[in-house]
Amino acid sequence: MRTQNKETQAELTPQRAKEILLEGNKRFVSNLKVNRNLLQQVNETSADQFPFAIVLSCIDSRTSAELIFDQGLGDIFSTRVAGNIVNEDILGSMEFACKVAGSKLIVVLGHSRCGAIKGACDHVEMGNLSTLLHKIEPAVNAVEYAGERSSKNSEFVERVAETNVVWAVGEIKKNSPILREMIEKGEIGIVGGMYDVETGVVNFYDNVENMTEALHEELAGKY
Repeated sequence: MRTQNKETQAELTPQRAKEILLEGNKRFVSNLKVNRNLLQQVNETSADQFPFAIVLSCIDSRTSAELIFDQGLGDIFSTRVAGNIVNEDILGSMEFACKVAGSKLIVVLGHSRCGAIKGACDHVEMGNLSTLLHKIEPAVNAVEYAGERSSKNSEFVERVAETNVVWAVGEIKKNSPILREMIEKGEIGIVGGMYDVETGVVNFYDNVENMTEALHEELAGKY
């Protein structure tokens, strides 16, 4: 597998970048990894890097983006924080990845059975973790659910996790004029999706931007 370089990165479209990730996930699920010479990739990326995507995912030990998308050194930027939340530092990282380093796709990836989502559902208060979990509250409050609204209810937890991805996509577009302009011009794409920790499968949302607009309209003025 060839290491990403300036020419191969420039040739990619946002749609093709998404396809490459999905193809990699299919290999991962099938236990078929591309043969890579990682030491050679160390040498080939020593002077510069040209990743084609930036993936925002959770710190969960089961959700390493390079592994679940079967990517090598220099292929993607991996940004990880509990609950795949968005803050100024992450936005700055994304702006660097796309505007400076030339990445073509932003991915917000949630996952099933997420501990941070469970903590937010239970309104956990614990040191600095509280500040992080408060950023998931919009997703918790947006989910309409008649049953038990706690981590004991796995269905509720999964719905909050999915909604949290949609909320994060909206926060990126809302709070980064640089990325929003690039998205509107078609220079980069943005997708949201969920990783299943039981199967290893990633599912991207087909209409995440429409979902995002509807959610932010619903919560307008509250956050």
